[in-house]
Amino acid sequence: MASEPHITVERWTRASVVAATLALAVAALLALGPLVLGANAIDKLTTLFIYVILAATWNALAGYGGLVSIGQQAFFGLGAYAAVRLADAGMSVYPALVLAALLVGLVAWPLALFMLRLRGGEFAIGMWVVAELAHLLVNLDGLVQGETGTSLIVLNAYAADARHAFNYWISLGSMVAILGILFVLLRGRAGTAIQAIRDNEDAAASVGVKVAATKRAVFIIAAFGTALAGALWLATAITFQPKTYFSVEWTAYMIFMVLVGGLGTFEGAILGAVIFFVIEALFGAAGVWYLVGLGATALVFALFLSRGLWGTFATRFDIHLLPVGYRLVIGRRAPAHPSDVAVPER
Repeated sequence: MASEPHITVERWTRASVVAATLALAVAALLALGPLVLGANAIDKLTTLFIYVILAATWNALAGYGGLVSIGQQAFFGLGAYAAVRLADAGMSVYPALVLAALLVGLVAWPLALFMLRLRGGEFAIGMWVVAELAHLLVNLDGLVQGETGTSLIVLNAYAADARHAFNYWISLGSMVAILGILFVLLRGRAGTAIQAIRDNEDAAASVGVKVAATKRAVFIIAAFGTALAGALWLATAITFQPKTYFSVEWTAYMIFMVLVGGLGTFEGAILGAVIFFVIEALFGAAGVWYLVGLGATALVFALFLSRGLWGTFATRFDIHLLPVGYRLVIGRRAPAHPSDVAVPER
């Protein structure tokens, strides 16, 4: 007698448990970086950590929440600007980096009340307008001196080796914290609600999902993470020039990382950041052709490999290392008699 189809709901697998354990172990080992690595390697890894934050937060906003923004540079620039202002007011520089991001997150709350009324392309363009407006307003600050900019001169109080190490540790800690927050959020009821809104906002509302509150939450978290990345970038660059920090290139980089790695996959954002980091290290000196190459690559992925590298790989081999959702496993029930044969469904 043929066995009946058996459907189970699965979240953690042996592979995902191993992957999560290894990820924590790698983070612990990376904490030893300044003790064993040279200044150049420390600076490069610091940059990578910031890229991971940018990719993960844009992926949460667009890949999971369906809120495609081309104006996230607004929060990146405001995070750096707020850090400059707090340091100028006499606050210790490294706490100022985190507080700056928190303040930008607070600013994002009333902004969300207006921007989240927009959908699709209107939201994307609206965020770009917000970024341009923020750029203009920051230029009016006498401390910034227009496009001339200013510097986070208080960092000069630290010896070079100490500054590199502190930048590394705070960037690593921020990356781990942001990834942890997003992982927990997306695995919970909020994550299910976020993805339901992305798939069909009206249908989600009809089954009781609090659409406005859920979208506002992911918007604010993405703003906070992006602002934190901007403040951390300021700590590594020291100088602050509005046209650099409010450049749309930052959002273009986020989009590239997520499209190449895998839109709407937790692992894909991390993989995309690593790939972008490697490409930049190898071809960043090529100038405008480097940017042309990034744009062409992103276009190819959008047209022919829409799931990205990780999304395609995970679908092809059914591997999920850091699962944030549930998946159905369809097979056969165990045979009731040794003579029954159970063949897994494909």
